Formats: sequence, C-alpha cells, structure tokens
Amino acid sequence: MKKLTIAILIALSTVAFAQAPGMKAGLWEMKPVRQIMDGKDMTAMMAAAQAQMQQQLASLPPEQRAKLQGMLGHQGVIRICVSPAMAANGAPMADPEGHCPPASVNRSGNTTTFEFSCTENGRSRSGKGSSTVNGDTVTTHLDMKMTDAKGPHTMQADMQSTYLGADCQGVTPADQMAKPPGAGK
Repeated sequence: MKKLTIAILIALSTVAFAQAPGMKAGLWEMKPVRQIMDGKDMTAMMAAAQAQMQQQLASLPPEQRAKLQGMLGHQGVIRICVSPAMAANGAPMADPEGHCPPASVNRSGNTTTFEFSCTENGRSRSGKGSSTVNGDTVTTHLDMKMTDAKGPHTMQADMQSTYLGADCQGVTPADQMAKPPGAGK
C-alpha cells in the first residue's frame, strides 16, 4: 500500500497541476497539503517516505543524486518544470504521455475546474478538481477514484504550488518526461 500511495502521488503531481490562465513556464515547487487515500490521512506517511527517499539519495553517486534532488526539491516538495508549450496550452495535463485528456475544462476568473476519466493497461482513474492561480501561487484540490490490480481506491489531495522562476535548473519539463529518446518535443 505504501509503494502504491507514493507512486500514485508522484503521478498525481502532474494531474493536480492543472494549468490555469496565467500559468508561467519555468520551475514550480509543489507541496502536498493534505492527502487522503481510501479514507486514511496519508500526509504523515508521505512525509516519512520523503525522509526515507532523502536517505536513499545519500547513497547514490553524486551526479545521479544531484539530478534527482533537483526534481525532488526540499523535503515534502516536488519540483515540476512547465515548458513554454504547456504554459501556452493552458489545459490540465492528466498524464505526461497525453493518454488522458480532460473530459471537461471550465474557467472562471483565476480558477480552472476539470474532470477526467481514463482506462489504460487495466487501470482506470476518474476524477475532478480545481486549480486557482493567485500571483506566483497555485492551489489545487483533486478528488479521484482509481481501480488497479489491487482493487478500487479513492483519493483526495490538496496541493500548493509556488513559481520559482523561468530557469528549470535541469529539471526535465513534465510534458517531456515520459517521451522516449528521439520522440520529438
């Protein structure tokens, strides 16, 4: 369950990061505020998993450690690079490969609401969420249902993202992370 939760939350970092009007290209830090999985508050467990990940990073070769630390940021924080194309698109990204486009996107002022539903490789996920841009901060709420080989799961997450600047500091843009080499941009 712990590995499933960590994998889901890392994958959700792109789902929860719905682009809204005013989204800037560059480096963003995402901090989970609240994470509920199958009715259990996972916030403390995720903090402990992050601390364990930091310990494992310490045993990596310096070059590999530096690359991963650039993406992971500080404890409890994930760094995401928004490419200029993602910022210009302004659409929520449900997964880096683009297999799960949102079924609906609505904007009102600085708030974007979205819904999605996907089935791929025997897994399904559906949900809805909202993101609100306030200057260099984006707050996101997500409600999601998932089904995998272990059965159905529910998740609620609240995230806060802060813009760090136009330089992604070596972090690969989220829309390019899952592309195979030579697939283009």
